[in-house]
Amino acid sequence: MSTHPNSALERYLAHLRTGRRLAANTLGAYARDGALLATLSAGREPSGITAQDIRRFIATLHGKGLSPRSLARVLSSWRGFFEWLMRRHEITANPCGGVRAPKAAKTLPATLSPDEAVRLVAIDDDSDMGMRDHAIFELAYSSGLRVSELAGLDVESLDASTGEVRVTGKGSKTRIVPVGEPALKALAAWGAIRARLARPGENALFVGRSGRRVTARELQRRIKRRAAAAGIDTDVHPHMLRHSFASHVLQSSGDLRAVQEMLGHASIASTQVYTHLDFQHLAKVYDAAHPRSRRKKGKI
Repeated sequence: MSTHPNSALERYLAHLRTGRRLAANTLGAYARDGALLATLSAGREPSGITAQDIRRFIATLHGKGLSPRSLARVLSSWRGFFEWLMRRHEITANPCGGVRAPKAAKTLPATLSPDEAVRLVAIDDDSDMGMRDHAIFELAYSSGLRVSELAGLDVESLDASTGEVRVTGKGSKTRIVPVGEPALKALAAWGAIRARLARPGENALFVGRSGRRVTARELQRRIKRRAAAAGIDTDVHPHMLRHSFASHVLQSSGDLRAVQEMLGHASIASTQVYTHLDFQHLAKVYDAAHPRSRRKKGKI
């Protein structure tokens, strides 16, 4: 692929610069990706590059240490170049069409240890907001809720008699999740305070001093403050309690499908990020699996 001013690559870069008015840094990235293609193809014209060539080029770059993320970007850049040539009827097919970059390895999200999680949620603060935060954090760890789901809960979302909470998650999908005994106790204590603080007509389960629904942003601030007070030397955020819930229950029970349902994942592939190859399936129910939901015998 020639680098002459009239070459396909130079014409494409001119199109990006004048037609799409891309920023200099972005344009520079396209130019570098194009130069890679020119080098790997030994100057061949675009019409002579096949899908097999593209796969070989990607494999070559992978072998030189480019990460899957970088390879995906390069491949996307090349794909755009060939699509532009197709629109101009200079080639008949996009050789990048069926080629995919290597997948990046999925890593386990950051989690707290069971001891750290219990230390975080066990708040010893009898102020109104302290009691509220205790209920929120216990529920977050007990049931693996997203911060937006916690903020969106209404009073009627919780059924203390059955120990369950009805959650509206992504895509407005509703699921029912069990709630552990420590969380139920904290919620009951908060309920009496909420009745005094909430403004008339406010349905939110968790409200602030103003009597209005607490925001997700406020929950994020409160949990960071609480983590610092608990001496946890980690950048704790609400989603970390969700990750910790999933990891701890899965390690204890091995029941991937149950964890998928409780997290509200549409695909089990999203839940598999929490698995390890040496997990053994243990036939334990939720109460036995979760470190903060074990109920004393004889109690409901």
